[in-house]
Amino acid sequence: MLELRTETEIDAPVERVWQVLTDFEAFPEWNPFIRSIRGTAVEGFRLDVLLGASGTRPMRFRPKVLKVVPNRELRWLGRLVLPRLFDGEHIFELEAVGPRRTRFVQRERFRGIFVPFLQRSLERDVRRGFEEMNQALRARVSAGTATAKA
Repeated sequence: MLELRTETEIDAPVERVWQVLTDFEAFPEWNPFIRSIRGTAVEGFRLDVLLGASGTRPMRFRPKVLKVVPNRELRWLGRLVLPRLFDGEHIFELEAVGPRRTRFVQRERFRGIFVPFLQRSLERDVRRGFEEMNQALRARVSAGTATAKA
């Protein structure tokens, strides 16, 4: 198993971060890593996701939503054709670290027989994609928070 993890702190309440994170229709406007998501964040539902870090060819897959805890966690599982070949469990976690500050954690657990062959590119490209998304999420939330205060 390989797990990648990144985190950032955002100057906004968890409710605002969650709102932006689950507004899938707006992802093409701001998200450089998860370029689009179609579907609904409901446990058991399938999403249609197009993702790829900058400089890479995007990949489309249809993960199943595993867990939705509003203002706290969103988790899905994507796989390549059959179980145990290449599975990726993507996890978004939000934690209030103050009344108007949120820690955003993005993780993915990769499992399967193809993981060792892809480990180097996953560590390079997926980690970069996470960081790009984290920065863009922070900017998007901050822009919306500034608009909401005005």
